[in-house]
Amino acid sequence: MSAVLQRETGPAAKPRASSAIAAVLLGTGVVGGAFLKLLNTPAASSIRLVGAANSRRQQVRAEHLADRQLREKLKSHGDARDDAALLDALDATDAPVKVIIDATACGTLASRHADWLARGYHVVTANKSLAGGDLPGWRALQAALAQGGRYGDSATVGAGLPVISTLRRLRHCGDALLTLEGVFSGSLSYLFNQYDGSQPFSTLLRRARELGYTEPDPRSDLSGEDVARKLLILARCAGFALRPDEVEVESLVPESLRQLDVDTFLARLEELDAPLAARYAEAQARGGALRFLARLNQRGRARVGLVEVPAHHPATRLYGTDNQFALSTTRYNTQPLVIQGPGAGPEVTAQALLGDVLALA
Repeated sequence: MSAVLQRETGPAAKPRASSAIAAVLLGTGVVGGAFLKLLNTPAASSIRLVGAANSRRQQVRAEHLADRQLREKLKSHGDARDDAALLDALDATDAPVKVIIDATACGTLASRHADWLARGYHVVTANKSLAGGDLPGWRALQAALAQGGRYGDSATVGAGLPVISTLRRLRHCGDALLTLEGVFSGSLSYLFNQYDGSQPFSTLLRRARELGYTEPDPRSDLSGEDVARKLLILARCAGFALRPDEVEVESLVPESLRQLDVDTFLARLEELDAPLAARYAEAQARGGALRFLARLNQRGRARVGLVEVPAHHPATRLYGTDNQFALSTTRYNTQPLVIQGPGAGPEVTAQALLGDVLALA
């Protein structure tokens, strides 16, 4: 009786009859944890969670999935991770829509997306590793999608800002992208919005890390590789079949700091200061500012890196962790179409995941 009552009162695990969507959640970290909270809201009433997993453990029992402490309890309790059992839990439901939600950054999991789609599941993801990875993986994804599965990827770029959907809509209407430029990283946006030469860059970087704006290893942000993956995703949505090696990437991490362990790197952050201070002084002397931009032109040339921009450039008017995407197309050619807003944060990213899941029904 108690298990039945828990299923009826726990929004994360609902009776079969009332659920149009059955879901398995992979990843219960910061974003996955925020998604679990959204499942306990009226907006998610059509979703029944039938499985959840972190990298080591999983849970498929309804009474445990309905527990609001699921994320914490999975850290020490649950079955050993077994994807087959998670898929069996999906197959056992009579929900008309079955979806796998990947809230991780795991490349191995991303490599399975195409297979899951080909097997009849839908996939919703914040994981950029497939869509922003090697071109054969992207092509395998497109082939799988041609078989009828749907791929919700709004959370992979801009934490759900409507840039991917806008690009696809414009292309579907016969418009063509001419240029794309913007700030695609919330952490790098924050750093260069704040950096004015009054304090060392390393001080700002430590503060950004403490605030949770950067990855635990800030080199993941400073290398530009994450921005490059986002640019690849957008370029491919716009019709440019680019390879990763066709994106020119400028890293802000000196060669001498790239192979160190995280603690040693963090102890030597001051080595970043002098080169960036010199570049800032040069830009300031010309009345400009520094911003970490991604750029794509109509010939498919793509670049990610630190750029000196004039004082009136749109990227100089950003705030906090804002992202900005300026799209010039054959129809938006006098002034670009600009999409701007918070581009980082677990809540908005989780909301993007939820929106893509709900769109499947």
